[in-house]
Amino acid sequence: MGPGEVSAIMFGIFGILIAVRVPVSFSLGVACIPIMFLDERLSPIILITEMNKAYGGFVLLAVPFFILAANLMNGSGITQRLVELSQAMVGHFRGGLGHVNVVVSMIFAGISGSSTAEAAGIGSLLIPTMKKQGYDASFTVALIACSAVMGVIIPPSILMVVWGGIMSVSIGALFLSGFLPGVMIGLSQMVCVYIYATKRGYPVYERASLKKFVVTFGRASFALMAPLIVVGGVVGGIATPTEASVLAVLYTLIVGLFVYRSIGLKDLPACFYETARLASISLFCIGTASAFGFLLAFYRIPKLIMAFLAPYATSVTMVGLIVAGVFLVVGCFIDAIPAMIIFGGLMQPLAEHVHMHPVHFAIIGVVSLAFGLVTPPYGLCLLIACAIGKIEVKDCIKDIAIILVPMLGVLLFIVLFPQAILWFPRLVMPKFV
Repeated sequence: MGPGEVSAIMFGIFGILIAVRVPVSFSLGVACIPIMFLDERLSPIILITEMNKAYGGFVLLAVPFFILAANLMNGSGITQRLVELSQAMVGHFRGGLGHVNVVVSMIFAGISGSSTAEAAGIGSLLIPTMKKQGYDASFTVALIACSAVMGVIIPPSILMVVWGGIMSVSIGALFLSGFLPGVMIGLSQMVCVYIYATKRGYPVYERASLKKFVVTFGRASFALMAPLIVVGGVVGGIATPTEASVLAVLYTLIVGLFVYRSIGLKDLPACFYETARLASISLFCIGTASAFGFLLAFYRIPKLIMAFLAPYATSVTMVGLIVAGVFLVVGCFIDAIPAMIIFGGLMQPLAEHVHMHPVHFAIIGVVSLAFGLVTPPYGLCLLIACAIGKIEVKDCIKDIAIILVPMLGVLLFIVLFPQAILWFPRLVMPKFV
């Protein structure tokens, strides 16, 4: 069989299974099996061996630990303290609680690395409150979902950890390059909140006094130390991403148990169970996606795609637009991690062909896939926010589209101005960028 036949069979089976709502992780594994039976050089046992190889990466241990850190934050009341601090900072802006949501999402993103945990934790706190204060349910859900994507853009980021481990890119450099896009996305959402609030008359909070700001800052100060420990440890070369994720868990646990005293030993089993459930889903996806990617490489399918797209890959900008377009479309249908493993490997030769910087390529991919968390039919953050807000996805599609427009403008900026994205990592880690 040639690469065209193999890709038609694999992607055809995968597409059919997705259409009938088979989970992505199982769809990827099942799509591999016919090829392994049809080619006498292969065996179905390869599916197991390739999955086992994928799990051997030490860096993947960071995935469950970052998820656990986020769950501990939600369970220990740290998120509530971050909300209070954000309210003191921006609550007096027009559409106060909307701005609070964006700012607390940016701070939470600097600790958790998980967009889904962010959507669940912040959404459960703010969606009921925003609805009580007169915010439209559709706008509230759309804003919660869109702001949650910063969880995998502002460092630390689970997607960046996985990308760096798979593509052999400096994870510290990826963390640093995520700051500017994350802040720009947050500011773009705050502009949307202001426009919505002006047109719909959303309420504002009274401007916080200096004393109140100092008090709320003090209450949240221990939580704010977590990003410095995690990102600073990785960038400074003190800890690997996996070690930093463990430090994040230990620090969050100590703060929750002994400083804030808002979580008890009896609450930990529920956090551990939820972490195991979410981490097992992500890691199983990594295993089957790695087997899928092995077959693509075995039949040289990336070379086939490279030959097809080569006439259009005339510059870094054109390749950036192609990569962004592919990941935006793919992200609508499958989870970010398997999409990254499969299509990142397919697009990498194209990026290398035009000498695109690996960090620039990675940030385009990560941001594009992050947007897939709020675009149907997959849109996991959107589904979580809709479940909390008790509305259907179709009811908030219009608001999602409006908030996404400036976010896509930020993605275009990333594609067009690679030097702006690479400036900060080159300043801090010149040897690795």
